[in-house]
Amino acid sequence: MQVELDVHRALSEDVGSGDLTASLIDPQRKARARVLSRDSAVLCGAPWVEATVKALDPMASLVWSVGDGGLCHANQVVLEIHGQAQALLSAERTALNFLQMLSAVATHTAQYVSAVSGTQAQIVDTRKTLPGLRQAQKYAVRAGGGVNHRMGLFDAILIKENHIAAAGGIAQVLARASDVAARASFVQIEVETLEQLRTALDAGASMILLDNMDLVTLAQAVQLNAARGPTKAVLEVSGGVTLDSVAALARTGVDRISVGALTKDIKAVDFSMRFGDMA
Repeated sequence: MQVELDVHRALSEDVGSGDLTASLIDPQRKARARVLSRDSAVLCGAPWVEATVKALDPMASLVWSVGDGGLCHANQVVLEIHGQAQALLSAERTALNFLQMLSAVATHTAQYVSAVSGTQAQIVDTRKTLPGLRQAQKYAVRAGGGVNHRMGLFDAILIKENHIAAAGGIAQVLARASDVAARASFVQIEVETLEQLRTALDAGASMILLDNMDLVTLAQAVQLNAARGPTKAVLEVSGGVTLDSVAALARTGVDRISVGALTKDIKAVDFSMRFGDMA
């Protein structure tokens, strides 16, 4: 359902009341089109591409040579489409926009996942997404081998420094969190120092976000947490994570590393559509 909503919004924005240029083409004319990747990438976005094409030509046929999460190479044909020429022309830009953006997210995520290979750390996304396209971008993170954090403010609790300040302290805000924990998929609290970490652990925190800690402090945090034995918390790192720094962060022994760059600092993968046989 979300895919269809995304596509409807995108086509309304692009096609609007009608594609004036495509109207120059005989509506009965058929065409075959190929979508090529100009870059090596992790492909992602097939459901959005298919929904875009089918919205304009329900009888169109789409055959993928690479599926979501699969690796495509430069100048490789990833998709062949047969349908109404007019519809394919109108769908082209919207379909490619979804494909290039979602493949970029999946590819960027896969780079981070590869960088922490051999450690226990998972690569996790954030809410730093394009407005209205969060579910699509989080789908792409999964296609790249990453893990989704909360979808929004409604499905999990993440207590940050301003929440702590407004509530009067770590212990106080965690106590209040227990009142709504049953409605949340998880409860997580952010700390910035080892002393705050001790306080959070003493208050029963089971999931803790270590914000902008250096490597030495992170290693100490992992040891402090491990000393809690079976009651230890899941530790997640956040703040200024880059491809250059992520491997060292993972080697400290943390469980998760959240990376805003997965969805906000991306370079679109270059795809193009080329028409072939016409009928």
